[in-house]
Amino acid sequence: MIDAVLRNERVRTARAHIERSDEATLGRQAALSAIPAPTGAEAARGARVAEMLVAIGLQDVHADDVGNVRGWYITGGSVGVQHAAPLHDACVILSAHLDTVFGPELDVSVARRGARLEGPGIADNARGLAALVAIGEALVHARVQTRRPVLFAATVGEEGSGDLRGVRHLLGPSDRPTVRPSAFIALDGAGIERIVHRALGARRYRVTYHGPGGHSWAAFGVANPANAVGRAIERIASIPAHGAPRTAHSVVRLGGGTGLNSIPQNAWFDLDLRSEDPRALEKLDAAVQAILTQALEEENRHRVPGTAPLTIDVRRVGDRPSGLTPRTHPLVQTAVAATRAVGHDHQLACASTDANVPIALGVPAVALGAGGRAGDAHLPTEWYENEKGALGIVRALLVTAAMAEAQ
Repeated sequence: MIDAVLRNERVRTARAHIERSDEATLGRQAALSAIPAPTGAEAARGARVAEMLVAIGLQDVHADDVGNVRGWYITGGSVGVQHAAPLHDACVILSAHLDTVFGPELDVSVARRGARLEGPGIADNARGLAALVAIGEALVHARVQTRRPVLFAATVGEEGSGDLRGVRHLLGPSDRPTVRPSAFIALDGAGIERIVHRALGARRYRVTYHGPGGHSWAAFGVANPANAVGRAIERIASIPAHGAPRTAHSVVRLGGGTGLNSIPQNAWFDLDLRSEDPRALEKLDAAVQAILTQALEEENRHRVPGTAPLTIDVRRVGDRPSGLTPRTHPLVQTAVAATRAVGHDHQLACASTDANVPIALGVPAVALGAGGRAGDAHLPTEWYENEKGALGIVRALLVTAAMAEAQ
């Protein structure tokens, strides 16, 4: 499959365009990174991406009901989708997420120091968005003919609390799908070797214990929500770690109470559970749920007789599905071949990306880095260096062209 793409003259022209436009792509990357896009507030960045997609010549560019920006690449040879028509199953989706982990209070301006761009979100995922635009521009410039149309999608809500909201909306519920692509390719961050084909599942909970509260001296002996939180966290921390399949259980935030001399009426903590395997995640979740109840019961046993018991509220705030696209699938094998074609060894990997949702729905999906080197992800000191940056975008172009059946 990849050999035919490598021989395709128009794909070769598209590759050359990407390589010639390297500095322009860096400029787009810096410009997009400097537009704040906290999860849930991606509209300004989305509007700029939409302008770029219109400028490069994609069709039917628009923002959908949740803020995803969509645009079509459709040629005379494309089947299954017509301009502005309902979506069908024949397309290839190429996506990159709009949002960052940073709040609106953070300065997201970009500084250039030699070969390095520095700024929060400069790689994750301004790089992916710039690559998305670059590939679309290259396809249009070279007039690559594809049997399958390509839907370009800049998605909202990929990070943290977004819980993959954008891609869930893009694909629709399993019983009422809006589109079932033949392949889904997510552009996420930097890199040229990693191929994410295993979806890292995650469940996130806000656990809150409620009690009567009272003065820390006068009411001492009532059931204390903070004690229950402590008991639960100690037990969760003692759950053995597993390496095959790998699982993780982390308390990531906690709080409660109103003052130094008051027993809190409420205490809470946030919990992040992860696993590569759906069955292992279910088992871990069940063990944690049992611990939460045990902590409640133990604290209630220690309260002064006649006082009110604690209650518990466990609210799921995130649920990212796990699964995999088999390494033998043509999409994964094409990504492997494309990585070799640009002169690098591949690394098959597991991560939590927009590809989680299509994988869980049975759609072949991978996530690819968009070239270059990066560091300090999810920190204000995040940086990007454009070492072989164009090659990373070329790799994604080759995979996209192959799956769209370039002619």
